[in-house]
Amino acid sequence: MSRSQAMPSALASPTATAPRRRSHWAPLEPVSLRARWLLGLGFFVVFVLVWAGFTLGGFVSPTFLASPVTMAQEAWLLFTEYGFHKDIGMTVWRVLGGFVLAAVIAVPLGIAMGAYKGVEAFFEPFVSFCRYLPASAFIPLLILWAGIGELQKVLVIFIGSFFQIVLMVAVIVGGARKDLVEAAYTLGASGRGIVRRVLIPGAAPEIAETLRLVLGWAWTYVIVAELIGSSSGIGHMITDSQALLNTGQIIFGIIVIGLIGLVSDFAFKALNRRLFVWSFFK
Repeated sequence: MSRSQAMPSALASPTATAPRRRSHWAPLEPVSLRARWLLGLGFFVVFVLVWAGFTLGGFVSPTFLASPVTMAQEAWLLFTEYGFHKDIGMTVWRVLGGFVLAAVIAVPLGIAMGAYKGVEAFFEPFVSFCRYLPASAFIPLLILWAGIGELQKVLVIFIGSFFQIVLMVAVIVGGARKDLVEAAYTLGASGRGIVRRVLIPGAAPEIAETLRLVLGWAWTYVIVAELIGSSSGIGHMITDSQALLNTGQIIFGIIVIGLIGLVSDFAFKALNRRLFVWSFFK
């Protein structure tokens, strides 16, 4: 049998055509939802076990790091005797107030900058300059202008979120597909119609994802705002606990911030999936 005659039979062999089964640990290979949850929870379990081993085993002084058991006891006291739920409510209100205010103003400005190059040329240098300024640097000025009340804390979160949202939205809108824009012009759309019917719908899923990311950053700004001149909030509780060397309460406050942020992130992601179903099946 010649070599050319043998090749078809080899190609027809099941072992030659069957795709190789890839491992779940192969690069870019997705894992099931169940495995994702188990792996995610597994890390937290390992983290708590290591933490308990170091603290309960006497390797670290309780003054510097409380054990998980001590933290749980302090958490119970915070809720039953010190009204910690009110501090949580104040912190959540401040984050949402500053973030929503920033988003309401920043998203339209970012869309205008992305759609109209003249607007972008006018605003971008100043917005880029302010983006590199830490929000905490404005606290002394904000205390002078707005006092130490709620407005000052909301403005810290606003400043920390606003400039990031503007630039990220401008980049998203400005990166729209040119073929879709040209097609819309060919069909007789006006400039305003291009923005309303092409640029905004095309960029909406990515804008929503940007807002989800910036909301996570807003949680870092609120603690900075609450560390100075605050009589309530999670940051205020952490500051008081530091003065008393109560690391159990400090750690619990940090964990509460992480849990609230995680819940808000999942809620934002679920809302995005419901509003922009098509974007998750590309």
